[in-house]
Amino acid sequence: MDIEQEELQFLGFIGIIKESFKIVYSWRKIFSQITLALILPLTFVFLAHIEFSDFIFFKILRNEEKLDRTRTGTPSYEKLTDVISSEWIVFWLLKVAYFTFLLIFSLLSTSAVVYAVACVYTAKPVTFRRVLSVVPKVWKRLMVTFIWIFIIVLCYNVIAIGIFILWVFSIGNTMFGTVLLPFLLVIYLIGFVYLSVVWHLASVVSVLEDMYGMQAMVKSKNLIKGKMGVAVAIFLVLNVCFFVIQMAFENLVVLGFSMSGPSRFLLAIVFFLLLFKLILFGLVIQTVIYFVCKSYHHENIDKSSLSDHLEVYLGEYMPLKSKDVQMEQLEV
Repeated sequence: MDIEQEELQFLGFIGIIKESFKIVYSWRKIFSQITLALILPLTFVFLAHIEFSDFIFFKILRNEEKLDRTRTGTPSYEKLTDVISSEWIVFWLLKVAYFTFLLIFSLLSTSAVVYAVACVYTAKPVTFRRVLSVVPKVWKRLMVTFIWIFIIVLCYNVIAIGIFILWVFSIGNTMFGTVLLPFLLVIYLIGFVYLSVVWHLASVVSVLEDMYGMQAMVKSKNLIKGKMGVAVAIFLVLNVCFFVIQMAFENLVVLGFSMSGPSRFLLAIVFFLLLFKLILFGLVIQTVIYFVCKSYHHENIDKSSLSDHLEVYLGEYMPLKSKDVQMEQLEV
């Protein structure tokens, strides 16, 4: 990064985006290699899952419609029942395989990109072989952090469902309940977005500091203070772009039966290119946000200490202590 660390705190929405683009462009060779090895498979798995899961699901729906028109107890009815059961098994096995591969490639991609951006920040030479040697030692820390956020989000949703059930059986049919529901939904979405932002920053903390899991979540929560608005805005823009690409792919490629085969194939390539670029820039951006938040709280990172920390990954893994990776608190 050409920008001084004290100046990072002044980067806003546009500044963070520009800095991220500059990093990817200036170091396009290493990020291209990371993309080819990790992000492209992640993108392929995501889009292929949409294609195959929709194919199987609509096939199940068609067979269930046939089943409704078939007399019970007949050989045809029993055969359709067996076919539908088999298709549901295949459908859920596909889901399990998808989420497994998605989790693995997501953690590996995050590890690789965060490490590469940190090397850029410390002006440390970074090669693809170096990144590949580091990733297996980092992703386990990210897994622990992911498990914690999964538990937290699960509890959050269970509480939200409980509140919704309470609303249904208490004031759901009243005027007050009708007015209250949109406010409850807004509160839920705000909490969900907040947890998502904290989680993404905690992923960077898990790689660059000596904490992971719940400790990384707490550290991320503290770091995001003061930059919450910018982080949330970027998070929302990235997720809206992701949602648009997903919906466009599903409606124009997967369900675009009125379009010719070549047209759908070309659109699939376009959405594939857009999605992997979005994933790459999203991972770079969340790492840049980490450095911006550290600068905002005057926890300037000593580049030599961070460089030593990154070097340790190449040998036997020994996490860098907070006192080494964090800059001493500066007086404003």
